[in-house]
Amino acid sequence: MEKTSQLTQAEKNFFMREALQEALLAREKAEVPIGAVVVLDGQIIGRGHNLRETLQQATAHAEIFAIQEACEKVGSWRLERSQLFVTLEPCVMCSGAIQLARVDEIYYGATDPKGGAAGSLLNIATDTRFNHWSYVESGILADECSQLLSSFFKELRNKKKKQKNASNLI
Repeated sequence: MEKTSQLTQAEKNFFMREALQEALLAREKAEVPIGAVVVLDGQIIGRGHNLRETLQQATAHAEIFAIQEACEKVGSWRLERSQLFVTLEPCVMCSGAIQLARVDEIYYGATDPKGGAAGSLLNIATDTRFNHWSYVESGILADECSQLLSSFFKELRNKKKKQKNASNLI
């Protein structure tokens, strides 16, 4: 049984832009700019952005925060009929959380060939051996999502290079 998207391209773009706004909040905090939103019945019910450096917690990923907020809002750990939008392909941990929360559809922007678990490296999300699996669609505003990450890491490398050069002058 194959699942299909129930959203228009305009809706996908709108919600991914909301996830990008979350990613910008992460960037303002010097965090890797990844953002996520959970949508149910056309309304955003959960938002999140990376906070690993701020909280010094390995699990402080955008998807986890968005899922937690959505569960609180609906009063259940089950997010059936919901969609999750995230700017970068979910990792193994986040794909597991998405699967356990029973998110119905996953949309992401940039692929993660070194750590993605929704199609690139692994595909937990669509594995029908699990009791729940999701529809997955990649490439939603991919250029914008990729550019945000690329520019962040470029700036980080330049900053480290400047610090190294400054320490060599001392």
